[in-house]
Amino acid sequence: MTVVVVALVLVAGTAGFWYLDRTSKQPAPPPAPLTGEAKAYVRNLKLTNVDMSAHEDYFKQKVVEITGRIGNTGNRVLQLVEINCVFYDPYGQVVLRQRVPIVSRKAGGLAPGDTKPFRLPFDTLPESWNNQMPQLVIARIDFH
Repeated sequence: MTVVVVALVLVAGTAGFWYLDRTSKQPAPPPAPLTGEAKAYVRNLKLTNVDMSAHEDYFKQKVVEITGRIGNTGNRVLQLVEINCVFYDPYGQVVLRQRVPIVSRKAGGLAPGDTKPFRLPFDTLPESWNNQMPQLVIARIDFH
């Protein structure tokens, strides 16, 4: 009887390990595209005072920071705004595309007529990056 229980536990453990290993290797689903409503609202979002700087952190790693302000000139309250930061190499090829939030629910969203500062730190940029300002593209807008 003990041999049967041990065999069942081994089979169940192996099956569980195989299932978890297989599901962890599946790619994450791509983020949702910008909705038609959000595409129409993009013209009401203004990025201003956008600047890029670099410095070393405590661990002597190079950190590139993009700072600026986002303004909402429309008439809707925004809960979330995400942008794609697209970094290129000297030949114009994309070396990194990273989606990051610049307005979030936690920070209170963005009301009509308001502007808020944003700060985007990047510490894992590829060596082949051309050290130029990345392209900033609105990727998602969630309305209140």
